[in-house]
Amino acid sequence: MKVIDQDLLEKVIIERSRTSHKGDYGRLLLLGGTYPYGGAIIMAALAAVKSGAGLVTVGTDRKNITALHSHLPEAMAFSLQDQQLLKEQLEKAEVVLLGPGLGDDAFGEDLVKEVSTSLRQNQILIVDGGALAILARTRLSFPSSQLILTPHQKEWEKLSGIAIEKQKEAATASALTSFPQGTILVEKGPATRIWQVGQSDYYQLQVGGPYQATGGMGDTLAGMIAGFAGQFRQASLYERVTVATHLHSEIAQELAQEHYVVLPTEISNCLPKLMNKISQKRLG
Repeated sequence: MKVIDQDLLEKVIIERSRTSHKGDYGRLLLLGGTYPYGGAIIMAALAAVKSGAGLVTVGTDRKNITALHSHLPEAMAFSLQDQQLLKEQLEKAEVVLLGPGLGDDAFGEDLVKEVSTSLRQNQILIVDGGALAILARTRLSFPSSQLILTPHQKEWEKLSGIAIEKQKEAATASALTSFPQGTILVEKGPATRIWQVGQSDYYQLQVGGPYQATGGMGDTLAGMIAGFAGQFRQASLYERVTVATHLHSEIAQELAQEHYVVLPTEISNCLPKLMNKISQKRLG
């Protein structure tokens, strides 16, 4: 087991170049929030923007766009029913987050299939929420893009075939051998583990707790992972995903000192300040 330390945080989160622009910090496409799960994609988008993503576009139900923009005018948005726009955005995106608030139904299945067949090897696909359920149920072939999976214990049970009570390190390591080389797994649980296929060791969080057990927590984490995946290219993708996952729980742990339960949106709100603090420490 590898330790997530201050050196790793400072390796990933660095001060921005004075000559950089929004195109340097990731072109993200977030897909989900079908009725009645509109809030999930809004929380994911908030987390992505707050983590520093350069350009965030959201594909969701048309009726959800007004609510999204009331919370986050910084994001662009379009209807998932607009096939032409969806195709164009899939071509442009560097990072695609698929699944927060996506219904496990025929429409969701068609969307997962389209995304899986459209992406290229140089694009990053994060599969979360409803898309994980569809992937597990349909046994669709994995896309050729760089793949990040973010299942909670029940979703990992469906994906891997490992019962929750048997989800130990050795079982997960064995199951991962059937996934594409380089796939990153964020195995969420009481002690979240972050794996990469091809590496024998893994990172395990030493922060976090039951105050995170509330709706939207996973959506916020997925948005943070997307935001980190689109920037900080001086570090490996595995390191970026690991640091995003760690900060999500570190902020929650800090907030839990004064709050019985931590709301996901509060984590997003605290993120820019903590990231700035880490980037400045590196300079000190």
